[in-house]
Order: sequence, then structure tokens, then C-alpha cells
Amino acid sequence: MCQNLSLNIEGHTAQQTKIIDSIAYQKNHINYQSITNALDSLSNTLNHLGYIEHNIIDSNKINDSTVVSVFNLKNKYSSLYIRYTNIETLNLESLNINFNKEYIVLLFKNVQNTLNRLNSEIANQGLPFTALHLENFKIENDSVKADLKISKKTSPRHIDKIIIKGYQKFPRKFINQYAQIKTGQVFNMNEIILKTKNINSLPFANLIRDPEVLFTKDSTTLYIYVEKQKSNNFDGYLGFTTNEDTNKLEFSGYLNMLLRNNLNFGESVKLLYESDENEQKTFNFNIDMPYLFKSPIGANVDLNIFKKDSTFTTVDQSLKLYYQFSTQHKLYLGIKESQSNNLLNQNSLTTIEDYKSTFYSTTYNFTKTDDINILFPIKTYANVNLGLGHRTYENTKEQQFEASLDLYHTFYLNEKNSIFTRIEAAALQSETYLENELLRYGGINSIRGFEENSILANLYSVLNIEYRFQLNPTIFVHTISDFSYLENKISNQKERLIGLGVGFAVLTKAGLLKLNYANGKTENSPFNISNAKVHLSITTIF
Repeated sequence: MCQNLSLNIEGHTAQQTKIIDSIAYQKNHINYQSITNALDSLSNTLNHLGYIEHNIIDSNKINDSTVVSVFNLKNKYSSLYIRYTNIETLNLESLNINFNKEYIVLLFKNVQNTLNRLNSEIANQGLPFTALHLENFKIENDSVKADLKISKKTSPRHIDKIIIKGYQKFPRKFINQYAQIKTGQVFNMNEIILKTKNINSLPFANLIRDPEVLFTKDSTTLYIYVEKQKSNNFDGYLGFTTNEDTNKLEFSGYLNMLLRNNLNFGESVKLLYESDENEQKTFNFNIDMPYLFKSPIGANVDLNIFKKDSTFTTVDQSLKLYYQFSTQHKLYLGIKESQSNNLLNQNSLTTIEDYKSTFYSTTYNFTKTDDINILFPIKTYANVNLGLGHRTYENTKEQQFEASLDLYHTFYLNEKNSIFTRIEAAALQSETYLENELLRYGGINSIRGFEENSILANLYSVLNIEYRFQLNPTIFVHTISDFSYLENKISNQKERLIGLGVGFAVLTKAGLLKLNYANGKTENSPFNISNAKVHLSITTIF
């Protein structure tokens, strides 16, 4: 039967009553058990405040609806000295608390929170069923001391088995190497949750929910919930411009296909075919195979064929082995073989020659993804390559050095506004140069407003800056501000280039549609509207 009861709590002195009144306690109750619970709660609060000697000296029902209890708070202690020398597994440095070789020194108000943190520390050492508590409270010379005890000593738990739910064929090596979770490791649930979130950075898989664990008497089984994501993509664009000589509209474009994880190996295969208005054709085949033999070592094979109208062809073949230090860092060692053939009449007065070259290279790659923004999935990217080798033509061998740099980062000003910056640079150092070995750039993936791969240089740099405004999660507009510097020692050319324009992108059911309008010019020439380039591309995920 419900009753309306009132609880009044007083102190042994007027000052103690003020202290008790400053503590919020429940005054209205429906039965006597509720009153008992309120008195226990207040007693617990007083202990946390340092009144560990308090007691209830009186508790009476003065009428049918009112209960009065009197507390004697006695002395207040500010600090607690906790002896911990019998527990060797604590890592107190990480908790940022005051301690010496024998005692942990805490303010009473921080005792419970610190005990919770210490219990968490013990659990992270593979002891999820072990709890710490305080015993043997003593008051010595106006100080309170206690012993820290382990309630139940057990052997540390280790991960005995990992079961993947959802995507049954998920490549297990990405659990072991990419997420760094392996059988035999000490069980640490906080660390496991943190590590499994790395799976969300993979383009072909995603976590369904946080991992779970099943404890039995003799084993610890970890369950990880993963789903497969569509990650193959088809990318293409159509470009058109007006030919200055014929005054006719000319088209160019490319097809780029990336196939990911179709064999459930984590592999990626890239196929590219590009044809532009300068009768240049490019074919590229690339395959990347991570975590070979369940190790951090991967391999990358690349074949690139370039044909310049009826002038020359160049075939590049490369093999790189890489070590993946973490989800973001890779280091490559590789070899590249190149062969170029002059298709012109042997009597032509050009710097195009048949040659062969070999380069040995090292490359560092850093990639930081953005798992939230679907329009800009990569937030930071860095790729640095250094190569040393030689080129042979007409039975003459010449030492060469090559280097390239590609850096980009998105600076988020707020939820809708961001600035994208990219720096790309490359250089080829040699005693002499051939036209068919020079670096080629220009177009939608470098300095916009110029024809694809139309700029020749032995050294160049490009700065891309875009101000982006995101109208909603699937649409953004942006500016185009591209600046480049180049050197071409064959033509004794040093040039500065500028490309300006605007663009927008829309994420549709068919894929990501991009439209860019850019106009390019050299430093000392004016902008010409007829030279403007329009680039239309769409990336479809399947």
C-alpha cells in the first residue's frame, strides 16, 4: 500500500545541518524502503566527500507521515592514501594521478572515478572479470589509509578465435594486418573497438556494428560484423574544344575502370584507355595485391603504353614491392623498365630517338580517408617518389635521376565550406634529353584549361586551389585556380601557366557527375575564350 512519507535529515550541529542541506537528497517517499535507500545514498555521498566516520545517531517517525534522521558527520578528511604495492600490473603513469612507490594519493571526491579507471586498466590487460576494491581503512595522524585489493585473481584472457559475421568471405588478412587484431593477443575490448573502426576506411567493406565477445570457461571468441560494399568504379569523361586551325569542334576523353576485391583477396585492378585531341593514346594496366602470404608485404605491377600519333611509342613496365606499416603508411621499393621507339623517318630532324631505360625507385605513400564525407572520401594524401637509373640509346649509357611529388589536403572551414589544395611536381635530371622521354602533363588531372598531356617538360610543378561550397550532402560547386611552372631544356623554355574556371559535382544514382569549365594561358598572353576547355566526367560505382 502506497504512503506519502516525508524525510527530514539534520546534522548533529547547525553547521552540519547546513552541509547536509547542501546535498540533494530525496525528501518525498512512497514507503519506508525508499527512505532507507535515500539514507544509504546520502551516506555514500558523505563518504565520497571525506566524512568517512559519520554515523546516524537517531532516526524516528515523529508522526504518521514524517521521519527525522540525525547524522553526526564528525571529521572531514581531504585525501586518501591507497597502498597498491601488492598489485604489480597497474600502469599509473597513464592515469595522470599523484602517486609514489607505495601509495596513490587521491582527493576523496576523486576516489570512485579513479577506482573505475583502475578497473578499466586491469580489464584492458586481459582481466575483464577482475575488480579492484579498498580494504583495511585506517586513520593515522589525521590521514586516511586503505589497501587496494583484487577481488578475484584470474589468468589474463587472450583472443582464442575470431569469427566474421555478415561478409563471410571478407579477407581475414585485413583483420590480422590492416586492423592489427590477431588470435593470441591479450583481450582488450576498448582497443579492439578502436582497431575495428579501421575497417570503415576500406573501400570494399564496412562495419555493421561494434564487435562482441563470447566468454566461456576456457576460451574467448571475438565476433566482428562486416558487410561488403560496392567498390568497383567506372570513370569516364568527355572533353571538347574548338580547333584554332580548322575552327571545328574536337572531342577527347578517357575510360577508367577500377575493379576492387572481386576475388575477395583485397586486390585492385585498374584499366585505363585515353585518347585526346592531339592524337595521343594511353593504355594503362595496374594490379595491386596487398598482404601477400598473410604478411604486411604487398606487390604492385604496372604496364603503361603511350603513343604519340605517328611519332613514337613508349612502353613502361614496373614492379614494386611495398611494406604497409599501418592503415595510412606504405613504403615501396621498385624497378621500372622503359622502351621507346621512333616511328618517324630516320632522316627527320628531331630529338626523338629509340632508347631503353631502367630505374630503381623508392616511394612513400600516406593516405588519410574521410569516412563521413562521401563527396570527398580522401582528406589527406601524399606520395613521394625518388628514382635512380640510366638510359641507353645509340650504344650510349647515361645516368639519370627522377623525382615526383603529389600532395593534397582539404581544409574544412565549416560544415559547408572547404578549401582543397594540391601540389604536384616532377623532375627528370640528365646530361641530355630526348623529346620522347620528357614528362607530360596538362588537363583535368593537373593544370586545367589545357589539352591533355600537351605540355612537355623536364621539370614542372602545379598548384591547384579550389574553394568548395557544399549545397547539400550530394552537391557541391567550386572554383578552379591552377598555377604551374615548367622548364624544358630541349626548347630552352621556362614558362608560367595559369588556369582559371568553375565547376560543380552531383552525386546521382548513376554515380558522381562532374562538370568543369576552365581557361588556360601562359604568363604573358591574355585569356582567350576560344581556348577554354569543358570537362565532363562521371564515376559510377558498381
